[in-house]
Amino acid sequence: MCSVIACTYISAEATAASFNCARTETKTERRICENLSLNDADVKMVTTYNIVRRLVPMGTRSVIQTEQVKWLNLRDQCQDNVQCLKQTYDMRQQKLDQHMERIYRQGPF
Repeated sequence: MCSVIACTYISAEATAASFNCARTETKTERRICENLSLNDADVKMVTTYNIVRRLVPMGTRSVIQTEQVKWLNLRDQCQDNVQCLKQTYDMRQQKLDQHMERIYRQGPF
């Protein structure tokens, strides 16, 4: 039996990334769950991705989804290499931020 704080911490840690850390299937996912900065990058990236995906028109949405699938394949090639993963997340976040800039320019909302 754990205290309320310990159970809350364990529960939050298990789902902090964009996937369930208790059910990791690859070296890449395990490394992301173990590394706080990668975990944070994953959460930021998936949050931005979900926002962008909902705000763009249908045709652009399919392009962004295709980019995401390609990026996931690229990310997974890093396996458990932290530096490679950081660079890959930075690259994807920059691309998503570019999409956000285009959305902002189309405002006001």
